[in-house]
Amino acid sequence: MDPTPDYDIEALRSRIPLLRRFVPMNNCSQSPQTEFTAAAAEAYLESWRTDGMDWDRWIAEVEAARAGFARLINASPEAVSICSSVSQATSSVASALHFGQGRNKLVVTEGEFPTVGHVWKAQERRGAELSWVPVRNGVIPLEGYSTTLDEATLLVSACHGYYQSGFKQDLEAVVEMARDVGALVYVDAYQTLGTCRFDVQAVDVDFVASGALKFLMGIPGIAFLYVKPSVAESLQPTVTGWFGRTNPFSFDPKELTWAPGARRFDTGTPPVFEAYVARAGMALLEETGLDAIQAWTESLSEALLEGGKARGLPVLGTGDPRRKAPTTAFLVSGDSHAVEADLRNRGVLASARGPVVRLAPHFYSTLDDLEFALDALYAACHA
Repeated sequence: MDPTPDYDIEALRSRIPLLRRFVPMNNCSQSPQTEFTAAAAEAYLESWRTDGMDWDRWIAEVEAARAGFARLINASPEAVSICSSVSQATSSVASALHFGQGRNKLVVTEGEFPTVGHVWKAQERRGAELSWVPVRNGVIPLEGYSTTLDEATLLVSACHGYYQSGFKQDLEAVVEMARDVGALVYVDAYQTLGTCRFDVQAVDVDFVASGALKFLMGIPGIAFLYVKPSVAESLQPTVTGWFGRTNPFSFDPKELTWAPGARRFDTGTPPVFEAYVARAGMALLEETGLDAIQAWTESLSEALLEGGKARGLPVLGTGDPRRKAPTTAFLVSGDSHAVEADLRNRGVLASARGPVVRLAPHFYSTLDDLEFALDALYAACHA
């Protein structure tokens, strides 16, 4: 286990004001504000305050956020759409699908965040048939796909990280199985992006969606959707808006042209304020280095698993730190939200989901933070 990361963690911690009051272990739900993201937010507010309107500058910031996300996943900016949420991104993709001609099946894991599952479920009224890949003890077994995939499968929805337990799927294997039956692959990477390197060229997925407020160190209100270029040109989403046009500023309500690439999935006026903050958060991660962040967060996962075991705290999900996001889910008896509230009173920010309390450190977290959080969780569970 590495005792320290391969970057100046103390310098980074000094730029996160929340660390003076709490030990944040809730990155799977909300990242803390940094001085960098605060400065970006103030830059927009100052522009709005002093200039009133500067759309050229504001749209340039939106484009910078688009390009920043593209770099994180090794894509071109033209392959990335700006959305308001993963719910909207998923709905836009779903609206572009045609269910028929022998392909009407959606293979969906039970580990999808509910909003993603709900969007696919809503497609049943359009002729979709859903088959579910089961979750077992916080893990999505790869063999679950083999019993659901067939030639009728149009799309596979496979989260990269399971939101409840942090289990990370083998996407290369999932994609290979989907390709064998000619199916598209949609990935919700909200629980992993920002903590590991994700290369869409290597994994060869068709769609990747993520918001900014978790491990990408941003805020709600903005999300990104990667669409594989060769796939994008064949799709025409009915969830659309004026920024999805070839020329949004033609102002012709009767003309429905389609912007090239993933930009056709853009909808209305983009989330400018949120783009400022998202760009700054992603820039911080890029500067710190995703490889170094992945190495450190895997060390933190190992420490959480070992520390939890030493304290008799049962874990939901895998015990292999290389097969999980930084999130570690500890099973608690009784009301998990009450445990979350108790932890807050003890100085630890955690995130409850169902029967578990999740501890999710990030690149700025220390081994001392983990020890403090585990001791607090043990105390809260035995209060």
